[in-house]
Amino acid sequence: MPGPDGWDEGADGDVPFRPMSISEMLDGAIAGIRRRPRITLGLSVAVSTVIQVLVTVATYYFIGDQADGEVTPGALLESVGSQLILGAIGLALSAYGILLLSGLLAPLLGRGLLGTPVPPRQAWRDVRPRLGRLVAVAALIMVVSLLALLLPIVPFLLLVAAGAHPALDVLAAIAGFPVGVGLMVWLYMLLVLAAPAVVMERETVGGAFRRARALSRGRWLRTCGTLLLTLLITLFMGFFALRIPFLIVQLVFFGDASHGTAMVLGLAVDTVGRIVSWSIMLPFDAGVIALLYVDRRMRREGFDLELRSRGRSAAAIIAAASPAASAPADSAVPDSARATAGRGRSGDDDPDGFFDLWRPYAAAPGALAPAAVPPPSNAPRTGVTS
Repeated sequence: MPGPDGWDEGADGDVPFRPMSISEMLDGAIAGIRRRPRITLGLSVAVSTVIQVLVTVATYYFIGDQADGEVTPGALLESVGSQLILGAIGLALSAYGILLLSGLLAPLLGRGLLGTPVPPRQAWRDVRPRLGRLVAVAALIMVVSLLALLLPIVPFLLLVAAGAHPALDVLAAIAGFPVGVGLMVWLYMLLVLAAPAVVMERETVGGAFRRARALSRGRWLRTCGTLLLTLLITLFMGFFALRIPFLIVQLVFFGDASHGTAMVLGLAVDTVGRIVSWSIMLPFDAGVIALLYVDRRMRREGFDLELRSRGRSAAAIIAAASPAASAPADSAVPDSARATAGRGRSGDDDPDGFFDLWRPYAAAPGALAPAAVPPPSNAPRTGVTS
């Protein structure tokens, strides 16, 4: 039943509208896929197809002039070095795809979280005005993270190129690789929330990175633990469980193929297997990142208490912003909700005022500060945790 503050607890969507545990975020990402499979899987298939086709092309040209004789399942399985390099390329491209999807799916999860309707084409309408910035933010996150990995191992590469003593090469590798991996992980976890922030808060590229650092401050270990657990699940399901049927078909029918049509068909089966497996797993990773962003907004900024303390339902706010809202329904919306809806209509990329709800107070002129209205006495939480 709605409480005295007007908030309808039954409006909660795929996940509870409060700070979430790690298990709730994992379950919420799965629930988001299950609730809207056509939208989430459609976006994921499009992104995964581009990524896996690029990986297949990289596989062919990585082998070079020996492609006709070596690009076969048996030869690639025997070539550990080739597998590692190609796997690293695939992981980098997949990580970029996950960042893109986290921004694409964030509005869907946000609307579901607030209990508002999600029309079939709503995802594209929400993301289209910020698609260029989302692409740039995801690319910068990957570039910064990879540079952090490569810079500490430059001495090792220079020593190898100069033909230095093997002992120096080993010492440079021991010192450089752990530092590079640590820096890469630290920066990625620090900046990963910029992808959903640039879409949900309608931020600039620089503003999205500032917001990511602000939201991640003090919770880096929690972010790292959540995403590491998600990565382990993704790697197991994406690399093994979901690809086993395709690997069996590939090895049984095209395992000895080294050229001609059989080789092309073997690569095609492998590519289809990767597209299917990653199309299922990428939205899971992306959903966890988007829910991490929501969780940080609630813990650090009290986003849930903000809406509850104003005594209005998010669905009523967005309904007030709709041009088709009827007069009787409009009269039932509080004045503060109508004011927020008006700010939403002022922007062409936020016709219903949904994204105005997600902007931090400093970015929303005239917004009511949370300290100005005390939370109701029966509020489920009495403060904001960081």
